[in-house]
Amino acid sequence: MKQDLLKTIEMNMSTYSKRQKQISLYILENYDKAAYMTASKLGSVVNVSESTVVRFATELGFDGYPQMQSALQELTRTRLTSFQRVEITDSLFGDSDVLKKVLFADAERIKATFEELDHDAFDTAVEKICSANKIYVIGIRSSATLADFLARNMNVIFDNVISLEAKSGSEVFEQMLSISEKDVLIAISFPRYSKRVVRAVEYAHSLGANVISITDSHASPIADKANQTLVARSDMISFVDSLVAPLSLINALIMGIARKKRNELNDRLHKLERLWDEYEVYDKNHS
Repeated sequence: MKQDLLKTIEMNMSTYSKRQKQISLYILENYDKAAYMTASKLGSVVNVSESTVVRFATELGFDGYPQMQSALQELTRTRLTSFQRVEITDSLFGDSDVLKKVLFADAERIKATFEELDHDAFDTAVEKICSANKIYVIGIRSSATLADFLARNMNVIFDNVISLEAKSGSEVFEQMLSISEKDVLIAISFPRYSKRVVRAVEYAHSLGANVISITDSHASPIADKANQTLVARSDMISFVDSLVAPLSLINALIMGIARKKRNELNDRLHKLERLWDEYEVYDKNHS
């Protein structure tokens, strides 16, 4: 329903009442704006009552207007250009306290991520990573920061982490040439989803590797071929997405792995500390 919402509205246009057509036409032409309007505001804009808007949502098959609004918001996140995103968030934020609004919203995203996360999938992902022959990590564009953070920290624990770089389409597959059913691919992607990450997931899956997807929804294109999908809230903020909840989830994943590999990690950390001291990596005078 979420993916086909606009098509459904357009196909059923002839069956709608006059007021429903007014709502439909506005949504089809301005779904980016409608996605962030209350039922009352949308009704006011198209000159119908709030109850008419709510009934329209239920006739489309939603439990209520909030569910239809969520579907529209998901569409905006995957379809909007960066410039359109800025316009939307400017209208949402107005003259409000940006610092308070963003930080409080991020706190809510972390809370929602915990409540909605598949905890069994999380535990299985930890097990698969700890027993893997090789661990491949990929994230492109905004997700590259998350992938780099995860790979860097896992390199403290393991010797078998391969951070995939994707300067060209073929490079990804060249680096994954020997991936097998003994290996794990951790793929990270959020809207707008990277085609290279989607293809890397499909390739790893076709060769029997265990795929762990870190993304924003089970409807994400990298979730379909994943063995474990870890969903983290990543709602739109201006031309970028909030990656606070995904980073918190990755922190939890690192901690889960570290607890599982506690003995090996202690040995490696002692060796690293001696190495850092020998080559004066850190400024101890100000530590």
